[in-house]
Amino acid sequence: METLPALVERLPELFAPLDLVGLAIMLGCVWGMTLLIERANPARPSVSMLMNGYRAEWMKELAHRDVRIMDAQLLNTLRGGTAFFASTCLISIGGVAALIGQADRLVILLGDLGGAPVASAAPVWEAKLMVILLMLINAFLKFVWAHRLFAYCAVMMGAMPAPGAEGLNAAIARSVELNSAAARSFNRGLRMIYFALAALGWFLGAFFLIFATLATAAMLYRREFLSRSRAALMPR
Repeated sequence: METLPALVERLPELFAPLDLVGLAIMLGCVWGMTLLIERANPARPSVSMLMNGYRAEWMKELAHRDVRIMDAQLLNTLRGGTAFFASTCLISIGGVAALIGQADRLVILLGDLGGAPVASAAPVWEAKLMVILLMLINAFLKFVWAHRLFAYCAVMMGAMPAPGAEGLNAAIARSVELNSAAARSFNRGLRMIYFALAALGWFLGAFFLIFATLATAAMLYRREFLSRSRAALMPR
């Protein structure tokens, strides 16, 4: 197994130009979809932006409720979702890391199944697995941070002043910001998982990587801007 700096130095040698183009398209889609979703035109908001509006309404309603058991249960549900995806990412990271250490055996297995392994096959597989590993690590960190932010929001909810008390509006604004930031981190983690799955197409070739990446971006766009769920969330 080669070290990461050695793999980076050998990228032009190991990959065809189309592979590097596919990788650039994938990274561009990750960055571009984040900007498109989180900074959409307010006249045509994304689902994520619409949900942030409902989160603000939630915090305003919460501030005027004496009993907040339901709100605590809702927040625990959100934290449970982030914990589930964080643990899933951690298991996946361990699996991918193990595969990186067994790249030579994977090449031999491919040859036994009828492929034609070449001398450079193992480093190529290691580099591709390394890309997926880094994406999963990024997603894991996003989920962990979202989990922490939801915990901060729970504390803010517990410290919310009584209805009509001084500082209530400021407390609501802080709670909205924390809740929205947690959701933003959670959504970024989900998108990273989507594109990590698309990156699996790279093992079939650069064309498959490009197709899977563009298909994933199209799916995200449809869900955020053209889906029935968005139509249901739009104010009437």
